[in-house]
Amino acid sequence: MADRDESRGDAQIIPLNSEERVGSADGGRPVGRGRSRPVARTPAARASRPGGSAAGAVAADGAAARGGAGSLDPAATDAGEPAPGRPVDPDVRPLNGVRPPRAKRPTSRPGLAAASDRTAASDRTAASDRTVSPARTASRPDAASRPDAASGPGPQTGPDGDAGTGAGTEDGAGAGTRHADGRARRAGRAAGTGRGGDAGAAHDTPAADPADPAEAGDLETALAGMLAFLRRRITGDYVIDEHGFDPDLTEHVLAPLLRPVYRDYFRVETRGLENVPDVGGALVVANHSGTLPMDALMMAMAILDHHPAHRNLRMLAADLVFAVPFLAPLARKIGNTLACQADAERLLTAGHLVGVWPEGFKGVGKPFSERYTLQRFGRGGFVSAALRTGVPIIPCTVVGAEEIYPMIGNAKSFARLLGLPYLPITPTFPWLGPLGLIPLPSKWIIEFGEPVPTDSYPAEAADDPMLVFELTDRIRETIQHTLYNLLMQRRSVFF
Repeated sequence: MADRDESRGDAQIIPLNSEERVGSADGGRPVGRGRSRPVARTPAARASRPGGSAAGAVAADGAAARGGAGSLDPAATDAGEPAPGRPVDPDVRPLNGVRPPRAKRPTSRPGLAAASDRTAASDRTAASDRTVSPARTASRPDAASRPDAASGPGPQTGPDGDAGTGAGTEDGAGAGTRHADGRARRAGRAAGTGRGGDAGAAHDTPAADPADPAEAGDLETALAGMLAFLRRRITGDYVIDEHGFDPDLTEHVLAPLLRPVYRDYFRVETRGLENVPDVGGALVVANHSGTLPMDALMMAMAILDHHPAHRNLRMLAADLVFAVPFLAPLARKIGNTLACQADAERLLTAGHLVGVWPEGFKGVGKPFSERYTLQRFGRGGFVSAALRTGVPIIPCTVVGAEEIYPMIGNAKSFARLLGLPYLPITPTFPWLGPLGLIPLPSKWIIEFGEPVPTDSYPAEAADDPMLVFELTDRIRETIQHTLYNLLMQRRSVFF
């Protein structure tokens, strides 16, 4: 089928596609493919354009009148009038002039999606209220409240039956909703709430929690204690005893420095503190190990922090400690005194808690192969001091100090040149230099045993060498057996 050009003598054949043939068979204008196309390339058809003939204009008007019968002309399609003889499925939504619904951005946060849905629904409701007529709102009371009111199936028709108004309203409402949603998201992020700006969906950027009152209180307490300490040092309102012990400096400066090492690094577990008396003199006897005397400091921290009376342990130190220029005054201030009979008896008589480590340098400087094996306890001078003063002897066992500096060698020649009893060689020292002085984080256990009373002996018992030796050996065996028991209970060196 083709159209003939009447103005020429010969016939010009113009092929038609399948859609045009269908339209011609129905007696109407051939159907175009999406944009306006001239019906026939004849002078009569060209006359319908500006400057054409009246006959062409009449033909064009007739074709436009029949445009609703399947034409894709925007004016005919927006009118929403179905073609004669062609049933229109109400569930089918025409694509011309209607923007397809935009896919939502996937989200893994239900609270944010709910806030965004609530904001979008409210915006669509407001847009629908501005554009939809009262008659339509009355006929569909639930249209404004449904979330899919602006994107439901079928064309949106205004009160005058013009579908173009409905399409424009839907596009405008959708664009307004997206812009409003974006503004709400930006406002919500600025205000610290959810995507929709709703405070109930504040899961995207949670507000910072206020400072913990307990931590703030601890910080204020520490600051107040430091200021009070400085005031006392400036005004001279502190006490130092005859042996040079400064309890104010020990409790407010040195103890806070050692406390993290005791609690977090060595994770010391303390047992048997109920065997340490709250008042009165007592002699604490413990094993000595670890290359450096860290065990003495940890014992002092255990009694100061965990004993109900928070007592200070007065330690009997060797002569070498007081021969070092910078170490001697510090040792005096934290409660150390010379390990001699006279000083020990003076402290015990005054009711102090005294600590002694009878192994001395033989215990703290023994090789790692002899770990947890007690050395000789000397001549038993600590037992004589306890017998003369009548105070109880408390055996104490320390597990974990042997592993902080595993001593695999001893540079004796260099030790003699430096005037030291030993110069340890460990897996990290002297190979790593100053870093080799950092101890290994072993797990510690400190156990205070049952006290051994001495007040039942007469005063002259301190001069009996057999009795002194018997008590000394008894204390040593008690500590050695406790060491074995604690080693059996310990799961690992570091845990």
